[in-house]
Amino acid sequence: MPLDGVIDVRLEALESIARLETSWKELQARANHSFYLSWLWIGTWLRHLPKGAQPHVLVARSSRKIVGLAIICRRRAWSLGLHARARWLLNETGDTRFDRLSIEYNNILAEQSLEGAIKVACLEALTSRLRQSDELVLSGIDPDLEMAACRTASQVGLVTEVKQADTAPWIDFAKVRQQGGNYRATLGRNTRQAVSRAMRLYAERGPIELRNMETTTEALAAFDLLEDLHQARWGRKGSFANPGFRPFHEELIERGLPMGAVRISRTLAGGQTIGILYNFVHDGCVLNYQNGFVYERDSRLKPGLISHVLSIEDSIARGERGYDFLAGAAGHKSRLANAGYGMKWIAIGRDSAEGRIEAKLRRAKRRLKTIAKDFPKKKLRLRIPYSGASF
Repeated sequence: MPLDGVIDVRLEALESIARLETSWKELQARANHSFYLSWLWIGTWLRHLPKGAQPHVLVARSSRKIVGLAIICRRRAWSLGLHARARWLLNETGDTRFDRLSIEYNNILAEQSLEGAIKVACLEALTSRLRQSDELVLSGIDPDLEMAACRTASQVGLVTEVKQADTAPWIDFAKVRQQGGNYRATLGRNTRQAVSRAMRLYAERGPIELRNMETTTEALAAFDLLEDLHQARWGRKGSFANPGFRPFHEELIERGLPMGAVRISRTLAGGQTIGILYNFVHDGCVLNYQNGFVYERDSRLKPGLISHVLSIEDSIARGERGYDFLAGAAGHKSRLANAGYGMKWIAIGRDSAEGRIEAKLRRAKRRLKTIAKDFPKKKLRLRIPYSGASF
């Protein structure tokens, strides 16, 4: 599928994960990329794909040298019409449960010197494959890739639907260091007071410490407890309710901890664990992926707030550059962050009445979810005049 005289893009069958590993790691060394495009994540992900996944490798070459790579999965899904739709997904499977592993900072792995041109060539190649009601799904992408995708789609008469927009709050340590390096001093007054009060209450039990797990055995034991704490709070909505979640992350921890790419910590008060953080470390930045906390009746005790503050201070002391909470709404994120990254989840396809109806239905569903979330959680009492009838 030649694009021009410089960059050639082809969609190839994934014949060998081991062979792809060599190519991916070679290109990774010449590219700016997120943790989610590292071979640690991608390779582990490929080894745990669910049945029915149809992975292909998008390969961009210049002068026969590989300069761009991505995994494209094809999944058929029924739409409102009489035919099935083909969905082409960037570094995702299309299996809703498995994709709850939640890729973010998603992109095409591209050689730094040709990054912009490679991504455009890849997007052109992908959009050229779309037929009838087919969709190209790009999840968790940054504004630059979104802009390139929208421009490419528009040039060939395709439409783009934004399925979700979110912000990943993070702490830019450069701002903290410019203000003297005392992270707690940069927090809002109410947050500082909440941290101080919780620290004082926990200190009554004994020393408070953040303990990073040094061995795989320690890390997996902490991960076990994290699962218990997380599921106790979230139940069937919890991440571990996905049967593919635990095996994937066990391998990720076993491979990533010795590399320093995975960091699991316990927060202890008086020797008792009150919180566990499961973080990734990439390019000098900590990414907070999952947590488990011991909640108690006393609302002044803030295990999550204390765990994050101690972890952030530990990261600053290591000379790292930031602490990223990733996408998703949570009260502590806005209270602790001083910056944010925008991310979008988009779908590209042909304009059709069927597609417009589906888009309206999805928007209505999102609005209903928002209304349900914001609706006061109070019991409504319905007054019914007594009529003397028995029921």
